[in-house]
Amino acid sequence: MRLAALRHLSLVALLSAAACGTTAAATLAEVEALVKRGDPRALAAAEALVEANEGNARAWILLTRAQLRRGQDVEAVESAEQAVELAPDDAQAQFWLGNALGNRIGQVNMLRKMAMAPDLRDAFEAAVRLDPALLDAREALIQFYLNAPSAMGGGAEKAALQVAEIARRNPVRGHLAQAGIHRFNKDQAAVARSIDAAVAAAPRLPQDDIDSRVGVAINLVALERHDQALAFLQLWAAAQPQVAAPHYQLGRLAAISGQHVDAGVAGLKRYLDPALAKRDMDPSPANAWWRLGQIEAKGGDAAAARTAFETALKLEPDHAEAKKGLAAL
Repeated sequence: MRLAALRHLSLVALLSAAACGTTAAATLAEVEALVKRGDPRALAAAEALVEANEGNARAWILLTRAQLRRGQDVEAVESAEQAVELAPDDAQAQFWLGNALGNRIGQVNMLRKMAMAPDLRDAFEAAVRLDPALLDAREALIQFYLNAPSAMGGGAEKAALQVAEIARRNPVRGHLAQAGIHRFNKDQAAVARSIDAAVAAAPRLPQDDIDSRVGVAINLVALERHDQALAFLQLWAAAQPQVAAPHYQLGRLAAISGQHVDAGVAGLKRYLDPALAKRDMDPSPANAWWRLGQIEAKGGDAAAARTAFETALKLEPDHAEAKKGLAAL
């Protein structure tokens, strides 16, 4: 977002923030807390923060994150570009620019994709160069290298090198990354072997390694191993009841499979508890309501599904999947 445009929005943002119980004086840490938990006040607070701290790259990163949460992908790219301009050697600035470009590139025509792809690649490569332990950026690069033609910097060998680097740092995510390459190559037997290896290694994960466990759960659902996914997630939720991720994943399992509905609904209701700390990469509350709508729709309760989809849209008016769900009732 250009500074002039931001100034135009800033009065609205400040008034909105005040009406919602936040103020222009909110600190970086306070705004980050709002962004992390998907608070509806986060975007207005982040806009006010940037207005008060135009030269602070971290403030622009927070605004990028808040905009991505709200589906404002064009604005998020502009905010992330501003963060990188202010702090080109900040791995997080480069990483969030890559994320914003990744969201945006799926919305444009082929000519625009070709123009944007090098910037996306460069952002993630810079993030990895600046912070070699940033595995999310390495995983994003794998997807780029697999899908981009060699003329644009793609290549299977480059993807394999990233898998090796991930595996060296985190065996579970290494197995999951390797499964992604097998999936790209349509080798389903090899995918299953890699997921089995990830599941076997998961008990040795550090307690705070949420991303790896989420990856295991998502892959088990993709393989339609629904009972195994349920057992994995319930064990995780019982061991770490204050972690939000397994509760959402239980809901996702039920929404996708139509099975284990009671566990899924309970999980999503628990996920929506504001007391549960959320992370940047955790789905927004609107996504949780969308998943509840999916579950209710599959169960034949159109009224409950409508309420859930409408709640999702109140939180995120541009939530495309909630709109589709509502239209299908």
